[in-house]
Amino acid sequence: MPVFENPAAFLFLLFIPGLYICRKLNVFRKIAFPLTFSDWEGKSFVWEGKISKIINVIATIISNLGFIMLVIAFSKPIIHQQERIYTSKGADILFVLDTSPSMASKDIAGMSRLEAAKMGIRTLVNSNKGASFGLISMASEAAAIVPPTVDHNLFIERLDSLYIGGLGDGSAIGIGLSSAIYHLMASSAPKKCIVLITDGENNAGAVHPDTAAILAKENNITLYIFGIGTKGTVPIEYIEPTTGKVYSGFYESEFDTTALETIASVANGRFFGIESTSALSDALATISRKESVTQTFHYKSMNTKLYTTFLFLAGVLFCFVWFMRRVILKEIV
Repeated sequence: MPVFENPAAFLFLLFIPGLYICRKLNVFRKIAFPLTFSDWEGKSFVWEGKISKIINVIATIISNLGFIMLVIAFSKPIIHQQERIYTSKGADILFVLDTSPSMASKDIAGMSRLEAAKMGIRTLVNSNKGASFGLISMASEAAAIVPPTVDHNLFIERLDSLYIGGLGDGSAIGIGLSSAIYHLMASSAPKKCIVLITDGENNAGAVHPDTAAILAKENNITLYIFGIGTKGTVPIEYIEPTTGKVYSGFYESEFDTTALETIASVANGRFFGIESTSALSDALATISRKESVTQTFHYKSMNTKLYTTFLFLAGVLFCFVWFMRRVILKEIV
């Protein structure tokens, strides 16, 4: 809600009704001798149809709006905001997100598994301002998209850039977890965790998931695993990034969650079966509670001045009125 440093400027708004009252009372009427073409048997001035009358009314309304914008500008509107600045480190949460083609299956509230995962991650990030978030993309290979950072806008931007099939069509779970552990090993965060979101079993990569789970435990990194997707025949559609070919049809979704449950327990974590958006929300809420950290912070005041914005709007409106009156109505002053 904006506040105004010079509210007395709003008194100028009284000029609008005052001007119309004075015109009705003929206060501004000049001494003149009416002389029209009709005096020589010509035609008096009339508006050329209803359209010209409507344009004239619209131009008058816009003129008044421009004057109101000008008055608001001179009232010096300012928006006061307070930003929370954390002075101690929060938790490090690193997502390992499966981007193999099976994640294009549309069985989570009509969304693909990847889009549903992105939606849930955004919700978690927006509700945990003090935590640091990182992202690993995983398929046949794994790539660090963004290391743990408190720049949540950057994280969301990189998250939105992920697409199906960019790293192959396998699931190198061990490689993905190892890459995440590497980025968290040297972290001084009071809590560190990895959230693996996948819909398959480990079928690629040189590192076994069990080895990665043991490494996570040794470095005090908690491992949460989301087995996302329903079982059975599900619709699937995605664009192959290298050829641009569209694949559409049905996918037989069957995978054993036993291995995923095992590696989660080894790293003192938990496995979640995700078959709906509500299950996804509940799982992310559980992680938010378990990984919460008490942090110290202070507030920083920030002021956004809107003077130039309203001044610009007034200028645009006045220019538009000039165009309507001089170009469309062809008035001459």
